Amino acid sequence: MNKQTTVEKNRTPRRVLMLLENHFPEDVRVRQEAYKLTEAGYRVTIIAQFSKKGQPAREVMNGVTIYRIPLIELFSKTFKRPKKGSRFAKPRLYLFKASSVIGYFLEYTYFTLACLFMSFIIAFREGFDVVHLHNPPNTPFLVGLFYRILGKKFVFDHHDLSPELYLSRYRIKGGIIYRILLLEEMLCLRTANMVIATNESYKAIDVKRGGKSPSSIFVVRNGPDIRDKIFQTVPPDEEMKAMNRKILVYIGVMGPQDGVDYLVRAIDILLHTHKRDDFYCLVIGAGDEVGNLRSLATELNVDSHLRFTGFIPKKDLIRYLSTADICLDPNPSNPLNDYSTWVKVLEYMAFGKPIVSFDLKETRFSAQEAAVYAAVNDEDDFAKKIIHLMDHPEERQRRGEFGRTRMREALAWQHVSRNLLHGYGWLFGDSKTGSDR
Repeated sequence: MNKQTTVEKNRTPRRVLMLLENHFPEDVRVRQEAYKLTEAGYRVTIIAQFSKKGQPAREVMNGVTIYRIPLIELFSKTFKRPKKGSRFAKPRLYLFKASSVIGYFLEYTYFTLACLFMSFIIAFREGFDVVHLHNPPNTPFLVGLFYRILGKKFVFDHHDLSPELYLSRYRIKGGIIYRILLLEEMLCLRTANMVIATNESYKAIDVKRGGKSPSSIFVVRNGPDIRDKIFQTVPPDEEMKAMNRKILVYIGVMGPQDGVDYLVRAIDILLHTHKRDDFYCLVIGAGDEVGNLRSLATELNVDSHLRFTGFIPKKDLIRYLSTADICLDPNPSNPLNDYSTWVKVLEYMAFGKPIVSFDLKETRFSAQEAAVYAAVNDEDDFAKKIIHLMDHPEERQRRGEFGRTRMREALAWQHVSRNLLHGYGWLFGDSKTGSDR
């Protein structure tokens, strides 16, 4: 048995306590990490949130023990933009930002205290050797610090750059909240025995801002598990095919930083500037900005060629992806997106679909020839790139096949998850293997 990647059978299993301010098993990355560690012989327990009524407060799924705590949301994080020229726009915006800051602070404080309380119960019932924090938020690093003082290990799984997320979400520069988030992130990094980064850009930031040794940071990319039946194509949607139009698909969260407004404006340019009506766009998912995006689509008179589906069942998601001619990633260049890897891009590639994206560093690393790249934050160029793919079916086929092959050979979870086990081997002194790109 390989000591670098698997816990020895004749040894008491290492025990991992994960902290997640999200739902389990719905959070894909955390689910894949938890199951991977369990398959390797670790014993994993997770503190997560209830996602629906009737869920048990404690249950075991595929060997992973889940303890759930109530979700508390004190203030809405959605800002409904007022009409242009409204004299109440600025006061409403300031009130929204203030209430959001207070809401996040109280909610994160609650989650951190709840994790600490639940950890006492789990320490008595299950026991654990490692506290593994999935951010955001970063505040539960205090739980990791507490147990590190007691001799346990602390792993910081760096999903999001919280300072950059703040700047991008509220479209501001600097400020005291930004500096507090930088300090909080630095404390997370310096407290942790080991850091897990989602890509090389995050790793470089962790070295620079946290003063971490590169050998203590392991890159574990967001790779989909292509063995899952959700990534198997099915016959196309009959209603969509009957339109006899090119089907454009976007899948993902729709927050202020996600750029779906660029997509809506690109559709407007396609329809009204380039006079193309041979397409139909499905925007699949949910998020804070959906109401504003619907209003924008109506304002630009593109509702006839654009549908917001909301959250849909997996079988419908698979069918629409199987039907798509072109998939879209409108994430604009901003302080967060410039360094981030997008799961939606990898999922498009798993389905063998060509992609139109803005030219961002990590997107280009992931997709390579699977995508065509528009000039950053230029919706007119984004629209032109869509037209180019619409008019070149052979190129769509070639780029789609490239993406499927790259996913199968390099970026699927079966490949990128190896570094998770290398990292845990290093953490416990079983391996000195460093991270690899």
